[in-house]
Amino acid sequence: MRSIWNGAISFGLVSIPIKLMNATEHHTISFRQIHTEDGGRIRYRKVCELEDREVSQGEIGKGYEESDGSIVPITDEDLAHLPLPTARTIDIVAFVPADRIDPLQMESAYYLAASGAPAAKPYTLLREALKRSKRVAIAKFALRGRERLGMLRVVDDVIAMHGLLWPDEIRAPQGVAPDVDVTVRDQELDLADALMDTLGEVDLSDLHDEYREALEEVIAAKAAGETPPETPEPAPGGKVLDLMAALEKSVRAAKQSRGEEGEAAETAEEEGEEAASGPASEPESEAEVRHLPRRKTSRAAEEKPARSAPKKSTEKKTTAKKTTAKSEPKKTASTAKSTAKKSTAKKTPAKKTAARKRTA
Repeated sequence: MRSIWNGAISFGLVSIPIKLMNATEHHTISFRQIHTEDGGRIRYRKVCELEDREVSQGEIGKGYEESDGSIVPITDEDLAHLPLPTARTIDIVAFVPADRIDPLQMESAYYLAASGAPAAKPYTLLREALKRSKRVAIAKFALRGRERLGMLRVVDDVIAMHGLLWPDEIRAPQGVAPDVDVTVRDQELDLADALMDTLGEVDLSDLHDEYREALEEVIAAKAAGETPPETPEPAPGGKVLDLMAALEKSVRAAKQSRGEEGEAAETAEEEGEEAASGPASEPESEAEVRHLPRRKTSRAAEEKPARSAPKKSTEKKTTAKKTTAKSEPKKTASTAKSTAKKSTAKKTPAKKTAARKRTA
């Protein structure tokens, strides 16, 4: 990386020589303006309106335009006399918790590198102090002709600085929020939570600019004299009339994309049914959102237990009959055995009497 600014970090009485380097880069594809008939380049020329002639870069200066259209010339000498103590210094003014910084204020990001071996020790001291305190440093610095606000924090083993907008450069969000009263039910929040849980987290390093990749394919095809690839048309977006149904479909689609189509999708659908059968709330404005009607499946589910109750009692009666039928043969067999014994006992004395009479 190439340094774009050389200066020092002012940390109390400590001065740390540093080099400033861009921490980010843009990969956007830029186009040139051409003449559509012959493909010739269209260039802008710097022309003086009074003399109606093209001027060189050395003849161009700065000027401030008044409200009436008149121009006030501003020279480099005028700017050199401005009281700008941060011309070559990143002046740390405070240390605050990181959550005190509104992300809306953040602009460009830079890396701060120690300039030379003598700067290594104070550079490391500031870095470790920021780590241990879990705070960020607020500083002022001058870059490209104006004073700016910055935030210093630790990234890995490097001190990074984020350019910040001044507080008065942040617009108040007046008139941006909906100006109508909207009631959000707990069931809707539960489905929204389920959708967020299903989408889960993502590794930001896996994300890429699909539009730029498609544009590169088109440029490569045109350069080779081939037909550019056709991009599939996006699904048409419709007006959301049923918020609950849209949430349910979103949860199912997210689970299907992750291969979790089974029980989790059914659970989300059941939650939607419970939300649909809940108490009705106040109607939404302009019918943008309507509540789900009670589904027939829930009524059938309520009726099934009542119809199946008589079957259980019938089964019990049938079981009782089978038990009685099984026990009756056992009783008959035992009764027959006892009867046979009694008859045998009765026959025995008669035989003995007959044998006695023959002997006599």
